[in-house]
Amino acid sequence: QVQLVESGGGLVQTGGSLSLSCAASGGSFSSYDVGWFRQAPGKEREFVASITRWNGGNYADFVKGRFTISRDNAKSTVYLQLTSLKPEDTAIYYCAARRGVVGRYDFWGQGTHVTVSS
Repeated sequence: QVQLVESGGGLVQTGGSLSLSCAASGGSFSSYDVGWFRQAPGKEREFVASITRWNGGNYADFVKGRFTISRDNAKSTVYLQLTSLKPEDTAIYYCAARRGVVGRYDFWGQGTHVTVSS
């Protein structure tokens, strides 16, 4: 069983930056794919970015060039660097991990709030 804890959210102005962290415990972190998702008020949860166990990154079109995902297996942590933030990026950001290389994510964190003011 993997436990995930997100941190780094907060309030930032339009154009600002934040660095989110997802710290894992209780599992073989280096063997998991990890994704970031977000859910804005009144909207469905959506995919933001993911990084494979082989360090390959994948991004939603709306964050390409603005967000960067990375991982440090020695620290069992995945990072999401958010830059050029827009008010529409306001959401709860969740990280998730999966054993498989495709399909559903098995473990989820509790989320961290990101608010971008205009």
